[in-house]
Amino acid sequence: AYAKGLRTVKTCVGSDWCRFGTQDSTGLGIRIEKFMWGSWTPAKVKMAVSGCPRNCAEATCKDVGVVCVDSGYEIHFAGAAGLDIKGTEVLGLVKTEDEALQVIVALVQMYREQARYLERIYKWAKRIGTAEIKKQILDDVEKRKAYYERFVFSQKFAQVDPWSERVSGKDKHEFRPMASVGYAEAAE
Repeated sequence: AYAKGLRTVKTCVGSDWCRFGTQDSTGLGIRIEKFMWGSWTPAKVKMAVSGCPRNCAEATCKDVGVVCVDSGYEIHFAGAAGLDIKGTEVLGLVKTEDEALQVIVALVQMYREQARYLERIYKWAKRIGTAEIKKQILDDVEKRKAYYERFVFSQKFAQVDPWSERVSGKDKHEFRPMASVGYAEAAE
């Protein structure tokens, strides 16, 4: 594993290219990734967005998964597909893409604040209980918003793109041409 943070969000082709797709899974996956890039977590976090219940992106065995359905977005969490194999728990159904993003971000922030170092989401969820997670993220809207806002605040410091800084002129004069040095007469 190369980082203790968000990995690339896996998606299927969704409603744009698949006759079974109910939502734009690729668009949501890109949106999640762009919103959350650079965030550090206690252990790696794998996510996926499947455009329909056929689950081509394998969202039901990831740390966080979204399964798009006709009525909205099913949010799943606490899956594993490595040494340990575990299907996800269903966190709940939300109606809009914005709400799905807010729930996912709040869930990840809660995990960031409460998990132990190297503890994957499925182990953390088992330790504190899925009912407690559902209570704080789905049932308590104010608490969910607070987790979301703390994540947004933390990203101000995490999402630093060195390439855009360079293009904007930071370190513009990092290197200077060598100064001309007069030749000294050799001692005889």
